[in-house]
Amino acid sequence: MPQCQIPAAVYFSGRVFSPNEIQLIQRLTADFAALSITELSRTVCELLEWKRPNGGLKNHECRLLLERLADRGLVRLPAIRPGGPKGPRVVQLSDRGELEPELNGTASQFEPLELQLIQRGQDGDSHRWMELIERYHYLGYRVPVGANLRYLVRSARHPGRILACLLWTSPAWKMAVRDRWIGWSDTERQRNLQLIINNGRFLILPYVRVAGLASKILSRCRRELPADWERRYGYRPLLLETLVDSSRFRGTCYKAANWILLGRTQGRGRMDRDNVAQGRAVKDVYVYPLCRKVQQRLRTAVPPSFTGSAEEDS
Repeated sequence: MPQCQIPAAVYFSGRVFSPNEIQLIQRLTADFAALSITELSRTVCELLEWKRPNGGLKNHECRLLLERLADRGLVRLPAIRPGGPKGPRVVQLSDRGELEPELNGTASQFEPLELQLIQRGQDGDSHRWMELIERYHYLGYRVPVGANLRYLVRSARHPGRILACLLWTSPAWKMAVRDRWIGWSDTERQRNLQLIINNGRFLILPYVRVAGLASKILSRCRRELPADWERRYGYRPLLLETLVDSSRFRGTCYKAANWILLGRTQGRGRMDRDNVAQGRAVKDVYVYPLCRKVQQRLRTAVPPSFTGSAEEDS
C-alpha cells in the first residue's frame, strides 16, 4: 500500500472524500488488486454509496478519482488491460464533418427548432456531435465528467442540416462570484450543487449565419432541458450557469436570452482542450434561474431522492 501521507480531505467531482474514505479505497485497491480498474471503481461506488439521484453508480467519475489518487501515490492500480488506445479519446474525423453550404437568414425563418437529445446507443449521432465539437469549437472535445446531456439542434425547415451542438454538464465545484450570489455555506453548496447545470459547450456551426439563432436556442433549452434532465437523472435542476471567455466572446446571446451576468472568474475555466492553464483566462459568469427565489431554494433544498428504476451512466 502506498506510504504517502493521507490528506485531510480530497475534493473531486462535487464530493469531499474524508481520510477514512481514502483509507477504505486504499484497502480495496490493495486487497483486490486482481480486479480491473472498472470493477474496482464499481466496488468503491457501492461501498461509498457514490450514486446519482437516479440510483446509477458514478462509475466514470470514480475511475477518474482512482487515477488521480494513483498519480498522487495514494493508491496502486492494476495495469490497464489491452482493449483500446491509451490517453485522451481521439475523435476520428470524417467527410460528414466538413464545411457545408452556408445557411443565412433570421431565427424566425428557421423555426420551429428541434433540440435532439442524443440518447444512449445512438452511436452515429454521438460521433457526429463529437466530431463537430472537435473540429469547430475552440476548446475541442473532451469526455465530460459527471452527469451530462448532449444536443444537436436542427430546423424542421431544413431537414438533414445541423445548426448547433450543446453540452450540459455538472457544475463547477467552486466559483466565488456564483457562490456569493447564492449566499450558501460550504455545507449547503456540497449538498445542493447538483441542482445547478453548466453549459459546457455551445457551438453554432461556422456555416450557419442566422441572426438571433443562439438566443432562440438558449430559450428553447431552458424550456426543455429541465424535463430531459429529470427523466435521465431523476431530479429537476434549479439554475443554469455558463462561463464565457471574455477575450473571445461578448456573451451577447446569453444577454439576449435574459441570463444574468454575475461577474468574472479569477482563473481558467473548465475543460480546456489539453487540461492545462492557458494564460489563466478570465471568464464572465452567467446564470439563468429556472424557478422563483432560486437562491433561497438552493440554500434550503432537500437533496433529491429517486424512487424509480436506476439507469447507470457509462
